[in-house]
Formats: sequence, C-alpha cells, structure tokens
Amino acid sequence: MCVKAKEGEIRRHLVLLKPVSLEDEKDSEHTASSVIRRILSLLKNVRPGSDLTNFQLPPQLNQPKSRLQCYAELIYSFSGDDMLGECSRRDSPIERLKSVVTWNISHFRPVLIGQSAYNPILGETHHVSNGHINVLIEQVSHHPAVSALHATHAKENIDVTWVQHSSPKFRGAYVEIETKGKRVMKLQSRKETYDMNQPRLIVRLLPTLGAQYTGKLKIKCPETNLEAELDLNSDSFRERFRGNNSRSIKGKIYESSSRDKLYDIFGHWDRTVTAKNLKTGEDEDIYNAKENISGLKPPVVKNLQEVMESESALVWGEVSEGILKKDWERAGKAKRLVEEKQRESLKQREASGESWIPKHFSVVKDGKDWDCSPLKPTVPPAPLVITEAQGES
Repeated sequence: MCVKAKEGEIRRHLVLLKPVSLEDEKDSEHTASSVIRRILSLLKNVRPGSDLTNFQLPPQLNQPKSRLQCYAELIYSFSGDDMLGECSRRDSPIERLKSVVTWNISHFRPVLIGQSAYNPILGETHHVSNGHINVLIEQVSHHPAVSALHATHAKENIDVTWVQHSSPKFRGAYVEIETKGKRVMKLQSRKETYDMNQPRLIVRLLPTLGAQYTGKLKIKCPETNLEAELDLNSDSFRERFRGNNSRSIKGKIYESSSRDKLYDIFGHWDRTVTAKNLKTGEDEDIYNAKENISGLKPPVVKNLQEVMESESALVWGEVSEGILKKDWERAGKAKRLVEEKQRESLKQREASGESWIPKHFSVVKDGKDWDCSPLKPTVPPAPLVITEAQGES
C-alpha cells in the first residue's frame, strides 16, 4: 500500500527543480578548478577499476535531485513536439522507426560536471505527467542499485518499460558509467515492439573536465524487420581525451534479414541530426536539440493530497533546500538522516526476516540480469505535472 505524505510536510520540503536544459551546461558554475581539485582529492585513494556506485559525496558535489528524477525526466521533459506520441502516429513502419530513433536521441542531455544526483533509497518513487504521458519510476533494489520505470501514453496507446542499473567505474583519468538493463517500447495500436539499449557515459577528469556519450545505440523491431544503429564513437580517444568533443552521431537504418541499408543517420545530438534516404538521396532533419531540450520546465504540484511519502522530491527535499541555500551543514545533516533511516529500515527487515517487495513492479533476478514488470497495465495521472504540455493535439 502506498502511503500518502502529510500536507504540511509536502509544503515544507517538496523541492521541484527544472531538468538540465541544452543551455544549462554553458551556465554551470561547477567546473571551477577548486571543484576539480576536490573531486580528485576524494578519488585519490580509489584504485582504477573500482566501482563507485556507493561512493559517498559531500553535498557540495551533489545536484539537488535524485537519480530517479534524472531518469524519468528523459521521458516527461521536453520543450518541442510530443516525440513519444509521434512514434505511433506515423503511418509507415520506416517512419515509425525514424521517430523512435529521434525519441532516443532526445535522451542525450548535457552533463553538469561536479554535480552528481543523489543515489535513490530503496522504495523511492517519482511520478509525473506531461499531457498524455504518465511516468512512474521506483527504486526496486539498493545493492545493486536498480531502477524500474513505466511510462504510458494515454492517447497513442504506447507502453515504455525500463529496468536499469548504472555501474560507474573509476578509470584513473576518467569515470566510465555503463547503464545495464532493458529498455522496451510497445506501440500497442501497431502491435510493434522496439528493444533498445543505452550507450555509456565517459566523465573525463584529466587533462580537462568534460563528458561524452560513447558506444552504440541499437534499436530493433522484430515485427517490421527493421533496425537502427547509432555510433557515438566517432571521435578518436585521443581527441576526446584532449577535450575536443564534437558530440557527433553516425548511424544507419536497415532491414534485419537482408542487412540492406535504407537510411544514413548523421549529425550532433546537441545540434541537429539528419536522415538521408539512400533510395531517393533526400535529406531530412529528424532532430533539433534547441527545439526539443531547451528551456525545460520543472514539474508543479497539481494534487497535493496524492503526493506519496516515497516521492523523490520529498525524500530529498531538505537536503536540496540546504544545497540551494549553500547551507552545507544543514544539507549534510539532512543527507545523513535519509541514509541512516534507510540503514535502520534494512536492520529491521533483517531482524524480522522480511524481504523488500516493490510496490509498483514485480522483479525477477537472473544472475546479474534484472527484469521488472509493472503491476498495473497503465500509469495513472500523477500529482506532479508539467504545465503547458506540447503536442496534445
């Protein structure tokens, strides 16, 4: 049973911040040399290859929001057209795959170096709606840290499920973050399923601070015999190491069975991406970052009575308030209280022999792999909403 938060507590400590927009990276104040020195000082006793999942950061290096919120924002936060709904609205299979490619490209967002989101606590949730899109994410495991997400598009009958656990590894001059798990989109009106993966993120510490997505993004639809593959490895490692990050994307759309290439994909995820029809020779701009991830808005409270105690923005609210006011003592104390409460809950479960059961997902673990299924077929409208949602026609 989900426990609703007390209204007074919500008013005091619910902190809702806007997602990182395209323009925010240039405005970030967290790349100062003092911050870089602090990061390197914290990592000085960490051996290369070490897992940083449970590495504790001081509040000064925290982004005032949970990692759950950052994941969910990739789906509910956009400034242009409703790209998720467009995936089903297109008439032909190839046009629908192009739309799925575009939607995936929109998930590449600027990274604010020196600001790491909070590690979610077990059972933490985040529930937000934007127009016809309803998103619910829950932390279903703490060791390892596993998040399960369910999003549905009420008008276009689209179902999205993600189960993922990030594995940050310290590599000496950089931190490599690999996101493992499954990402599936179902266009239920079209009877199509799209399986997707997630490229890695490299956070460079030396010789200059920076971040770059790297690896391959693969999208496959068995029902239409179509696949897409995007390569974010187009720059040499030497150039990336020097800080020459072009953020380029190169890829293709092709038939699965014959491997015949139908489209070339090229561009930059922070600018524009183009699809070239190899049969007609025509170019089509399929993505514009400025139009889709600029000026992003924070959620607002629509229904105060429906906010859960487990809501991310409430769980970490007092920590975020301290960070925003640069009251580091308050932020540190509040952060310790959140973490101590989680440890105490674990002790109580161990003493009573209880196992943690997620509230919104059924969870299956097979070795190192995790799979999660939503307990309900659709995500209900959320108490937190993005106003003036686009693409609701």
